[in-house]
Amino acid sequence: MVSRVIPVDPFDLVIFGGTGDLARRKILPGIYRRFWSGQVTGDARIIGASRKEMSDEDYRAFVRGAIAEFAIEGGEDGDKVEEFLELLHYVAIDATGEGGWKDLRRHLRGHVVRAFNFSVGPSLFGDLAEQLHRNKIAGKHSRIVVEKPFGHDLESAVELNRTLRKYFREDQIYRIDHYLGKETVQNLMAVRFGNILFEPLWNAQFVDHVQITVAETVGVTGRGAYYDKSGAMRDMVQNHMMQLLCLIAMEPPHTFEPDAVRDEKLKVIRALDPVDPGDIVRGQYGAEEGIASYVEDAEDEASLTECFIAMKLHISNWRWKGTPFYLRTGKRLKARASEIAVVFKDPPHSIFGPQEDRRGNVLVIRLQPNEGMKLRVTIKEPGPGGMRLIEVPLDMSFADALGAEAQAVPDAYERLIMDVIRGNQTLFMRGDEVEAAWAWTDPIIAGWTDRGDRPKVYAPGSAGPEEALMLLYREGRRWRDIKE
Repeated sequence: MVSRVIPVDPFDLVIFGGTGDLARRKILPGIYRRFWSGQVTGDARIIGASRKEMSDEDYRAFVRGAIAEFAIEGGEDGDKVEEFLELLHYVAIDATGEGGWKDLRRHLRGHVVRAFNFSVGPSLFGDLAEQLHRNKIAGKHSRIVVEKPFGHDLESAVELNRTLRKYFREDQIYRIDHYLGKETVQNLMAVRFGNILFEPLWNAQFVDHVQITVAETVGVTGRGAYYDKSGAMRDMVQNHMMQLLCLIAMEPPHTFEPDAVRDEKLKVIRALDPVDPGDIVRGQYGAEEGIASYVEDAEDEASLTECFIAMKLHISNWRWKGTPFYLRTGKRLKARASEIAVVFKDPPHSIFGPQEDRRGNVLVIRLQPNEGMKLRVTIKEPGPGGMRLIEVPLDMSFADALGAEAQAVPDAYERLIMDVIRGNQTLFMRGDEVEAAWAWTDPIIAGWTDRGDRPKVYAPGSAGPEEALMLLYREGRRWRDIKE
C-alpha cells in the first residue's frame, strides 16, 4: 500500500519566534520532512523572524542543525537538505515596534498563500496581529497560527479572541493543538464513523465507562516556575484532554467539514456537568533519591499547584447519560503513555456461568508511544479443560499493520501546518470551543482554590496518588495499568 503525496500550493510561511525551541524541534524539521516527501515544493518560501540579529546564512546553519537533530526521516539526505535551505530567509523584527516590518514585507509575494505562525508567548499575539494589519502584510486570504495557551482563564481567553478578531476573521485563525494532528486521533473518527461495527454500540447502553490517560515520566525540572502558574488542569485537561473527550463523545457530524465537526465538539463541552469536588484528585510528585520533588522543581515549598489530576466527568445528553468518563494526567509517572480506553459493558446474561478472570471488551486507542488500536475480545481457552473464557487482543499497531508506510506517518505538526496551507480548519479549535472549555474549567479551579485543597503527594514512578485509584475502585472499576 503506497500513499500518494499531493503537493500543496505555493506559500509564504513566516515563523515568528523562528529561532525558538518549538521552531527548532518541531516546526522547521516538520516542514523539511514535508519537503523531503514532495508535499512542499521549491515554490515555497519560509521566513524566520525574531528579535535576534542574524543573516540568511546564519539562519540556514541554525536550521541545518535542527534538521540533523530532529528530522527523523530525510535528515541524512544532504542534497535535499541543501535544496530546502535555499527556501529559507531571515528577518530581525521587533514585535512591539517598527523594526524589521518593511524588510519582512519585501520578502513576501502577492500571488501565494500567506501564513504566519505565532510561535511566541501569548503576550505578543495581539502585537503581532496589529503589526501585520498596520503594515499591510496580512490580507483577507492570510492565515495566522496561534500556539497554546489560549488564555489563562475565561476572561483572558475572551479578550485574546476579541483582540485577534479585530484584525482577522475566525476562518483565518488556526488555534493549534498538536494532539489533534496525531494519526491515531484522526483514525478514531474513521473507526467511529466509517464502520458500522462500532457506532451502534457507542452510547450509554453498551459503554460502561471511558478512560483517557496522558502519563509522562518527566517532571517539570527547568520549567517549574512557569508550570507552577498553570498546573495540569490548565496545561493538559482544559485543552488536549478536552479535545480527546470531544472526539470520543461527539455526535456524528453531517459531513467531515471544519465547522460541522467543531459544532459537534462544542455541544459536548456545553453538555458537561459541573464536577463534584469528591470526583477530583490532585497530586504532586514527592522527592526520591536523585529526584527532586515537585515543590523543589517549582521553587515554592508552599505550592498548591497540581502536576497530577484525575477526575470523573459526566455528559448530560441522550447518548451518554449515566456513563462516566475518567480523565488522568500527570508528571513523573511510571511510564510514558497516552491512550483512550472505551470499556464496554458485560453481556446481560452469561450462559457460561461465573468467570472470575473475565474483564470484557475494551477498545484501546494508543496515542503514544507505538500508535495504534487494540480491541480486547473474549474467546474459549484452547484445550480440553471445559468452556473456560479468556481475553485476547485484536491488535492493530500501525507499524505492524502498515509496515514501512507507518514510518512515514507525518508528525502532528507536519500535518497541521499543511492543513493551514490548504485552508482546512477541521483539526483546529474554534474560538467558541476555547471559551466554552474555560467556562467549564474556571469554576473547578475556583472551587479547590476557595477550599484551600492541598494536592496529594505521590511517589515518582508510581501511578499517582492512592486517592486516584479509589476514584474507580469505589465503583467496582479500576484504572488500566500505565505502561508503554
